[in-house]
Amino acid sequence: MSSLALTLAPPRSRSSARLSYQAACAVGGSLLVAGLAQVSIRVPWTPVPYTGQTLGVLLVGAALGPGLGAISIALYLLEGAIGLPFFAGGSGGASFLGLTAVTGGYLWGFVAASSVVGALARRGWDRSVRSAIGAFFLGEVVLFAIGVPWLMGALHIGLTKGLEFGLYPFVIGDAVKVLVAAGALPGAWRLLARFRPGRG
Repeated sequence: MSSLALTLAPPRSRSSARLSYQAACAVGGSLLVAGLAQVSIRVPWTPVPYTGQTLGVLLVGAALGPGLGAISIALYLLEGAIGLPFFAGGSGGASFLGLTAVTGGYLWGFVAASSVVGALARRGWDRSVRSAIGAFFLGEVVLFAIGVPWLMGALHIGLTKGLEFGLYPFVIGDAVKVLVAAGALPGAWRLLARFRPGRG
């Protein structure tokens, strides 16, 4: 199966047009995540801000597929690393990706999470709400499996505090993001099937 974005891509026979389309998708995906990163709320009980980034990562991974989705998220990290205000709350700089950065693991985890979600989407998991929830949940598991240990190392804290700072505060919010994404992708496929018969 193909990802949603590549289903709409020019045919392989038009290689230059297809490459340009893929490049535009990668840039567009990075800008989507950057835009959602500006939805950022800092609270006193965790050093990690609440943001909309994760929703963007899930959508980009599912829509673009594992390869192009990972490239798009890696481009997002590059854009932020060179100083563009693309990280949470308009921040930027390479220091946010370092080992001592509290949120560095989450940022790197975005690449892995988008790859996992994209791979599952390529297997058709984004075609129904139920399977999409499963795909996005697994993407979240990958994200926190990288983000929490990184946070623990950056702050020199144990697992209990790491979970208190880096996982528990985000369970409800990320569950909502999973549900939103799980409704959006199957809905997009239904629209595609309606307006572009044979493509969905």
